[in-house]
Amino acid sequence: MSSWLGRMAEAVFHAPKRKRKVYEHYESPLPLPFGQDQGPGRGCTLYRAEMMSNNIIVRDAEDIKQLYGKGYFGKGILSRSRPNFTVSDPELVAKWKDMRTNLPIITSKKYQRGVQWAAELLRRQGQEESAVHSILQDYTKPLEHPYLQRYQEAQVQGELNSEVDPNMEDPIGKEELPVVNGDVGESGDTEDLSQPCACPQEGSRQDAVTANGSAGLPEDTAPLTPAQLSHHEDSIPQRGSQLEDGRCTGLLSADKYVLVEDVASDGTVGEAAPSKETKRLLCRRNPFRTFEYLQLSLEEAFFLVYALGCLNVYYEKEPLTVLRLWSTFTAVQPSFRTTYMAYHYFRSKGWVPKVGLKYGTDLLLYRKGPPFYHASYSVIIELVDDRFEGSLRRPFSWKSLAALSRVSVNVSKELMLCYLIKPSTMTDQEMESPECMKRMRVQEVILSRWVSSRERSDQEEL
Repeated sequence: MSSWLGRMAEAVFHAPKRKRKVYEHYESPLPLPFGQDQGPGRGCTLYRAEMMSNNIIVRDAEDIKQLYGKGYFGKGILSRSRPNFTVSDPELVAKWKDMRTNLPIITSKKYQRGVQWAAELLRRQGQEESAVHSILQDYTKPLEHPYLQRYQEAQVQGELNSEVDPNMEDPIGKEELPVVNGDVGESGDTEDLSQPCACPQEGSRQDAVTANGSAGLPEDTAPLTPAQLSHHEDSIPQRGSQLEDGRCTGLLSADKYVLVEDVASDGTVGEAAPSKETKRLLCRRNPFRTFEYLQLSLEEAFFLVYALGCLNVYYEKEPLTVLRLWSTFTAVQPSFRTTYMAYHYFRSKGWVPKVGLKYGTDLLLYRKGPPFYHASYSVIIELVDDRFEGSLRRPFSWKSLAALSRVSVNVSKELMLCYLIKPSTMTDQEMESPECMKRMRVQEVILSRWVSSRERSDQEEL
């Protein structure tokens, strides 16, 4: 990293600070397309994302795994960073660890809360109270679970050892479970519950948008207006979608079915437990499911589309072109061009940039990824001309700059000022295309705090 303060005090590069405990394996990042034989449609995996409420959302579980695992793009909307949200109760998972099942294990109280949420959604849809009660009573009946039944029989007979029979596989995911006391059909009153709780049909949201007066996508050269973006979705969906082949996507935790710790002999949820020994697990349908999605920042999404060519961003079932994304993202976030140029630059240098909002900066730079190293730099980005003049995004005073520098030092990071230098001959029309980046230059300045007492002690040692 270079510094304008080189004459006064040479900027010293500090090695990234590795985290003490690392619990995951490092995967090779997504490959860069080189040559004519690689790229979209030529052997390169194409991932799918959707634009909703000015957010870029990835639903498919395998796409989420690949994008986050190979480059740490995006974050889970329900998790701290890695998209690994689960409804399981950690204490119950540890208690029933011999079960070795992929199904979430929750308490009866938590399940009852989900039933109440589902009932409230049904009431909002105009269902009568008697219909709500009938639907939920039929929907939440216990299900036959062959693995669970064999496990409980072995437990009663005292034949269960520390190692479970490997032939006793969990059938969930391979076949549907029949309902005890009557099956729930694919159509009928019980399936109405899938509207608020399970996977709604894709296109229902888009149809509603069209009915509200949407004229569809504008011409390719025009950006999507904020009004068009806002009426498409009021918030990030929490219920998932369904593709044309009927396959639910966006589901990282298989919580269509859950195991509920209960003690009732007749399968009624929430009965008082006479003793701990009588507690058992019952398999039930989950009436209120939550889905984990991967949320990409605008810079991350554009990098995957433009630089790597491995992502398609859809809006109302139509993929957006590179030029369309450039103009649309600029309309959504006026500073997008500036922040993306810096993001592209640091990504190309091997860093993993993340949003630096929590430290008052534009970007945080990680080596390899957040699970392995702490962020090394907090970056402020500015766009200037050849004479380093222009309307600064963040006009600092000495007081605010000193405060930001102190914050960065206190969290063991260096403060970097990244200047994107635009040629004086570049017109606004040229900035309408991402090809303008080929004429941009980058100047980095590492800002360090000068301590007079430390400077005197260093001179005395010499």
